[in-house]
Amino acid sequence: MSHTGQGHRHDLQAIARHAMIARGLLPDFSPAVVRELSGLTPPAAKSTPALQDLRSLLWCSIDNDDSRDLDQLTVAEPLGGGAVKILVAVADVDALVPKGSATDAHAQHNTTSVYTAAEIFPMLPLPLSTDLTSLNEDEDRLAVVIEMVVNQDGSLGSSDIYRAWVVNHAKLTYHSVAAWLDGSDPAPGRVATVAGLDEQLRIQDRVAQTLRTVRHMHGALSLETIEPRVVFEDDVLTDLRAEDKNRAQELIEDLMIAANRVTVRYLEARDLPSLRRILRSPDRWQRIVDLVAHLGERLPPEPDAVALETFLSTRRRMDPVRFPDLSLTVIKLIGRGEYVVEGPDQKTSPGHFGLAIPAYTHSTAPNRRFPDLLTQRLLKAALAERRAQYSLEDLNTLAQHCTEQEDNASKVERRVQKSAAALLLESKIGQRFDAIVTGASAKGTWVRILHPSTEGRVVQGFEGLDVGDRVRVELIDTNVEQGFIDFARV
Repeated sequence: MSHTGQGHRHDLQAIARHAMIARGLLPDFSPAVVRELSGLTPPAAKSTPALQDLRSLLWCSIDNDDSRDLDQLTVAEPLGGGAVKILVAVADVDALVPKGSATDAHAQHNTTSVYTAAEIFPMLPLPLSTDLTSLNEDEDRLAVVIEMVVNQDGSLGSSDIYRAWVVNHAKLTYHSVAAWLDGSDPAPGRVATVAGLDEQLRIQDRVAQTLRTVRHMHGALSLETIEPRVVFEDDVLTDLRAEDKNRAQELIEDLMIAANRVTVRYLEARDLPSLRRILRSPDRWQRIVDLVAHLGERLPPEPDAVALETFLSTRRRMDPVRFPDLSLTVIKLIGRGEYVVEGPDQKTSPGHFGLAIPAYTHSTAPNRRFPDLLTQRLLKAALAERRAQYSLEDLNTLAQHCTEQEDNASKVERRVQKSAAALLLESKIGQRFDAIVTGASAKGTWVRILHPSTEGRVVQGFEGLDVGDRVRVELIDTNVEQGFIDFARV
């Protein structure tokens, strides 16, 4: 690749934009969207019978260090008998992005924000997603509130959904909250200064851990992958740094999973359609069985999430260093999630194999994902007791489109990540690496190396390799522009 002289980030941005266009995604907002933005103003904060005023509650957000599009807030209220009421406030994006608007058309086309190593392509314009529809600190915001009681044993009790005014009293980050919860750092910022917020977070953490324990007992899979983060210094790429999931991320993940379950339950109870997020039973279960047998354990001949989770949790304890490699193998063999529609008379969706949940949706990130915005509109129609803006035929078409565009977005993200890795590996031609096979089909065989954590294709000596095999490889070529990293089996 002939570098522009403006730095690696600039080179990767050009690659990212080309990849977006090649995959049918829009990297820029149209003039019509820009015109719409110029006339937008936030709604006045006032209570009505349909809008509760919950601004006095100790709401807070926990997100990535650099996140500005804040989708949800949480707060907890202890009840008797060990039960806790959890409230999740989801940004009311629909209030400023109505169906049929130019902004909605862009969001519906891309269906998701695309997070590449060089540049983020937001689903909504930044004046919306990071300001007017973001649950920013100390700002009055409209929200759809998902209320649920979590019993002492981790089961979900009563629940409700309604609209409300909320205020984020503390914008917190995963790293600082996790370090505080683990006892390695002092309380961050407003956790130390806002009375009662420290206890709030400890209650939420305790509830989340209970929810997680119960989910895994029912077969939710303990998967742990390495997510490398691109590191730039003055726009020069210096590293792909692996980051482990921390306790604060798990806190939010578990509360959002519960909120998404409640959302489905709410729509189902009213005989309304819902957009389900599913993960089918793995077609390649026999390959998983063979891998487990190679490690001296046994799985039943038919897909069984509880048995697989029992095996995974055991391996995590026995071999934590290699567990991310095992997790990646299982993820590849299980396959990808997808969106489907379930109507009042269609009780056929297979549920989510990885989460061990029979009915699940996406509803808690409407600034970043169109399925969540679509679900929000279904909820608001139900709350107002009016017909939904989408027919079953519309929903089925959109479910397929969202699945396809999510796949395209993932391919763009991987494509730019590979170009970034190729940049780092340009000077390492001829070096040898330990690797694990992550893909094997007629289209080719792929492996992942650890340092830097990245995938490449085995172009020599790939015969007989299958997903999960460990292999020694030699780097023989890179192509930054194409994102190619080629290995030969040693």
